[in-house]
Amino acid sequence: MNILVTGANGQLGREIRRSAKGSRNHYVFTDVSSLPGEETVPLDITNQSAVSLICRSENVDVIVNCAGYTDVEKAESDLSMASLLNAEAPGFLAEAAREAGALLIHISTDFVFGGEVSVPYPEDFPPHPLNAYGATKLSGEKAVVDSGCRYVILRTAWLYSPYGKNFVKTMLRLTSGRGPVRVVCDQVGSPTSAADLAGFITDKLLDVNCTASGIYHYSGEGVASWYDFAVAIASIAGNDSCRIVPCLSQDYPSKAVRPHYSVLDKAKVRHDFGIEVPYWRDSLENCIERLKTTDKI
Repeated sequence: MNILVTGANGQLGREIRRSAKGSRNHYVFTDVSSLPGEETVPLDITNQSAVSLICRSENVDVIVNCAGYTDVEKAESDLSMASLLNAEAPGFLAEAAREAGALLIHISTDFVFGGEVSVPYPEDFPPHPLNAYGATKLSGEKAVVDSGCRYVILRTAWLYSPYGKNFVKTMLRLTSGRGPVRVVCDQVGSPTSAADLAGFITDKLLDVNCTASGIYHYSGEGVASWYDFAVAIASIAGNDSCRIVPCLSQDYPSKAVRPHYSVLDKAKVRHDFGIEVPYWRDSLENCIERLKTTDKI
C-alpha cells in the first residue's frame, strides 16, 4: 500500500517512522519542516491543492494525519491558526481521501470531552469541549465524518515520546534537581506512549485486511493525575530527591480550561482488534529507558 503520513516530524509521526521500518508498505513522510537524517517530503496540509496533488501523484491508499495545532494554551489566543490546522485541513485531507478512494486515519483528542462524568468516556458520548483546542479538534472530526470518505478517527490523550517537547521530558528536567515542583492533582486522564499508538496504527490499522471505520479511543491503560504522572516519571528516572508538590488547577494560572476527568473507554478498540492496551506506567518505563540509552536525559 501507498501510505501518506502528515506531520511526520512530530512525536507520533516520528514513532510511526520507527515502527514502519522494514515494512512492505510504501510510506511517504511529509511535514512543513525538515528532520536531519530523515527523508521528508514538504507538504502544507492547509494548502488544499497541494494535498490533492500529492495524493494523486503518489496514488495514495491511506492517509495518516498526525499533523495539527497541539499547543492547548496558545490556541486560546491563536484561534485562527488552530482552526486552520485542526478543523479546515482535516477536511482537505478527507476530501482528497474520498477522491482517491483512500482511508483517512485522523488523530483527535480526549479534550473533545468536558469532564462532566467520572467514568471512562465511550466513543458515542456527546462531546463538550471546554477550550479552543478541543473545539477545533471536534470541528476537524466533523469535517472528516461529513466528507464521505472512509475514515478512522483515533482519539488519544496525554501523548509523550522521546521526541520533541512533552510532559515526560519536561518533568525529567525539572525533577533532576531538589525541587519543589508543583503539579496539578485534580486533572485525571491516561498517559499515552506515542510508540504504543504508532505500533497500533502500523500493525493493525495499516494491515491490508483491515476494514475498520468510525471513531476509536486509544490511550494508555489505567488512570493517573498529572501529579501521579510526574511522581512516576521522577521515580522511574531515579530523581527521588526532588520534592513534587500537588496543587489544584485553580492555583495554576491558565487561559485554557481543561477537563478534570478525560479518561477514554477503550473497550471498542480492544474488542474490534483483539488487542491488549499496555498499562501506562509500563510504557513510561520503556520510554525513559530509551531516553537513557540515547543520552537524552
